[in-house]
Amino acid sequence: QVHLVESGGGSVQAGGSLRLSCAASAYTYRIHYMAWFRQAPGKEREGVAAIDRDGSTSYANSVKGRFTISKDNAKNTLYLQMNSLKPEDTAMYYCAADGLLLVAGTFNYWGQGTQVTVSS
Repeated sequence: QVHLVESGGGSVQAGGSLRLSCAASAYTYRIHYMAWFRQAPGKEREGVAAIDRDGSTSYANSVKGRFTISKDNAKNTLYLQMNSLKPEDTAMYYCAADGLLLVAGTFNYWGQGTQVTVSS
């Protein structure tokens, strides 16, 4: 069982930055994949970025070059640095663990989510 708690969401203007954090109750170095997903009202949950145990990363095309996923195994914490934010990035952002790449249905553990709102 892995308990995940996100933080760092908020409201920013377009072009701004936010850093999301996800504190895990398990050793992150043992978790094969961790990822960030987001879900906007009326839309399906979509994968944003994933990182594997060795630090290899994957990104959705919509965020490449703007978002960076990373983790600190010493703190058992996953991060998502979001730069050059756009209004279309507005969504609830979820941390997930123990899955594969950016396929939501494969992840076994989810956080409660943190809201990100980007105004134009």
